[in-house]
Amino acid sequence: MDWAEIGTLAALLAAGALLSGFLAGLLGIGGGAVTVPVLYQVLTTLDVASGVRMQVAVGTSLALIIPTSIRSLRAHMARGAVDLVLLKQWLITVPLGAILGGAIANLLPSDVLAAIFAAIALVLGLRMLIGKLPFVLGSDLPGRVGRTVAGLLIGGLSAIMGIGGGVLNNTFMTLYGRPMHQAVATSAGVGVLIAIPGIVPFIVGGWGHPDLPPLSLGNVSLAALAILIPMSMPTVKLGATLAHRLTRRQLEVGFGLFLLTVALRFMVSAF
Repeated sequence: MDWAEIGTLAALLAAGALLSGFLAGLLGIGGGAVTVPVLYQVLTTLDVASGVRMQVAVGTSLALIIPTSIRSLRAHMARGAVDLVLLKQWLITVPLGAILGGAIANLLPSDVLAAIFAAIALVLGLRMLIGKLPFVLGSDLPGRVGRTVAGLLIGGLSAIMGIGGGVLNNTFMTLYGRPMHQAVATSAGVGVLIAIPGIVPFIVGGWGHPDLPPLSLGNVSLAALAILIPMSMPTVKLGATLAHRLTRRQLEVGFGLFLLTVALRFMVSAF
């Protein structure tokens, strides 16, 4: 690999990081839906073994979500938009779901994990294109049992995909009558609850694997994080600021189309 190719890959990672940070602040989604496909493509170009490629992409994405979600949460809390009561109720269930999801992801073959990512990205992409759903399930969030089940599912599916759970949580909260801005702000906190415990199975599950790229902590690439973290942080606050000033419909459509493109990309590569 020559220096020009290395430079191209670094630029691709940097662009993905900037967009990931912006979306983390704007939509409360953690940005994993951007960084996973970018990382997967970079790892493919670097000829990282196909058996660990997807796990490293997802694990590294979860690690990136930790600082971006914390920064996004602080920006939204400054505006008083976060549902702290819900986050406190999810202190156990969401992390538990994330640990279980991460453990499942490490047990799956890389191509199966990629197929699951594509399928969920397809569903979430369609959800973003639909926008505000024409119905609600209630005037307020369900009781403890319903919230517990929702927390486990949001944590588990998000860890499998390497995302912060924002799209899932936004859907859940708005279906029960909560304002979109509150859902977005709270999703930043959900990202923290998912990413911190969620990376543990990826680190443990990949520990000592001979096919990992250099400078990896299990299935987490420290080399990629060295580029992704400093490049993503500056745009998080910008996204959070715009989330409280601009209409979100055009951005939802754009992100929905991006998710559909990602899903199609993974599906094509599987055949």
